[in-house]
Amino acid sequence: MLKRKLVFGFLSISFMLAMGIGSAAFAMDMNLVSILTKDLNVSSQQAEGGAGAIFNAASQNMSLDDFAKVTDALPEVQSLMKAAPSTDKGSGTFGGLSSMLGKSGGGVSSLAGLTSAFSQLGLGGDMVQKFMAIILDYAQNSGGDVVANLLKMALQ
Repeated sequence: MLKRKLVFGFLSISFMLAMGIGSAAFAMDMNLVSILTKDLNVSSQQAEGGAGAIFNAASQNMSLDDFAKVTDALPEVQSLMKAAPSTDKGSGTFGGLSSMLGKSGGGVSSLAGLTSAFSQLGLGGDMVQKFMAIILDYAQNSGGDVVANLLKMALQ
């Protein structure tokens, strides 16, 4: 009986993958950098740096406890953040504005910082939203609603 259930389960998963139904579940087995490089046709360095920049921006708009939930569910976040290009947060209109406003001004400064970081990686500003969509989907699949919602709120 158990053997029949295992065979049926294996055949069901094989069928779903062949039909493209199980792509979200399959995505959980792939790491985030692989998904970004495959879906957006970017290099590994661009994928790592772009994802790291997004996680850096999110971390600036989250409490330590909330960010710990993200890093617990997505352990690669810390290494990706180290791969992000550095941006000069204290200069320019948006950087100065954000330092005067504190974390509450994060939305404007985060977007400007992300655009700058992506530019350093050789990526256009339009890629920021594409990266975010994939990262949020990955967070949903890997960490569930709580992690995805924490990131989504921090990136707004």
